[in-house]
Amino acid sequence: MKRGHFWHKNLMRTVIGALAIIMFYMLLFIRIMIHEGQLEHANFYDAFYWVVSTLTTVGYGDITVRSHLGKVYAVFVQLSGIPLVFGILFTLAIIPWMEKIIHSNIPTKAPKKLSDHIIICGYNRLIETLIEELKENDIPYILVEEDAELVKSLLKRDIHSIYGDVYEEETLKNANIKDAHFLIANRSDELNANVILTARNISDLNIIAIVEDRSNKKYLKYAGATSVVSPKEMFGRFIGRKAADPFVNRLTGATEFFEGVSIVELPIYPKSPLIGKTMKNAAIREKTGANVVGIWKGGSLTFFIRPDDIIKDNSVLLDIGSTEQLSSLKKLTQYME
Repeated sequence: MKRGHFWHKNLMRTVIGALAIIMFYMLLFIRIMIHEGQLEHANFYDAFYWVVSTLTTVGYGDITVRSHLGKVYAVFVQLSGIPLVFGILFTLAIIPWMEKIIHSNIPTKAPKKLSDHIIICGYNRLIETLIEELKENDIPYILVEEDAELVKSLLKRDIHSIYGDVYEEETLKNANIKDAHFLIANRSDELNANVILTARNISDLNIIAIVEDRSNKKYLKYAGATSVVSPKEMFGRFIGRKAADPFVNRLTGATEFFEGVSIVELPIYPKSPLIGKTMKNAAIREKTGANVVGIWKGGSLTFFIRPDDIIKDNSVLLDIGSTEQLSSLKKLTQYME
């Protein structure tokens, strides 16, 4: 469902519901005024005034009820006003309206001229390095994120981003999906499935899904993904080749994201010159041109790499770059005589 349409529909229901409650309270107020003999207040103008001032707990006191029934009714209106005004209206109408005003200065649409580009749904360290490669190769892209503060931060760093829910049709259309080259789904497996299904309803472009749990690969394929990349599965293949790979000069097991840029996991072997060095001192990008976007430590893959992280003989690096760059890095991960 479209964000704008959903918000307006939700707001309309809230307003109509609130007006219906106010009208009902007004009718009861008029009946009570007649019952108490206060006929001068038994009209819609005074009824509206009294109900609104009582619901909002203002209670000016210029119009009061006198009977026991009227007082009980007044207390009931006051108590119901707390959840109605400060709960329902604020939560469903006022706060969303304020958020819409605040987010109005965040871009929600890609430039109209953007075409043959890559749509990236979701940001993390892996995607940041991929974007660096895209920039170096002059490949157009647009990043879609639903975290408004993150979008602001990315824009300050000259990363082309728009704000919106990645699984909504309107958001993908705002990213010019019909003119895009392909799409990368980089959220949770569940959200990725929604992204893929939505994208497939709009375009026949190629879709690459990055899966967290490799058992979900088939479901993302069923949803319509052209290909599914599983870092954990890639790691398993590398473990199986660990004994043989030091003697293989060519780059194996790389997955190509697009022409000229691939992702691959490289195990660190005994006597590699990288062992014992921090990520900063290893200067891998400076020496090879490849980017390390993830590292396996203690059986866990993390995309949050610190400069003081130490490379060990059981580490596995997840890397992005051209074939030549990754081949140069592979030589560093192997032992050297």
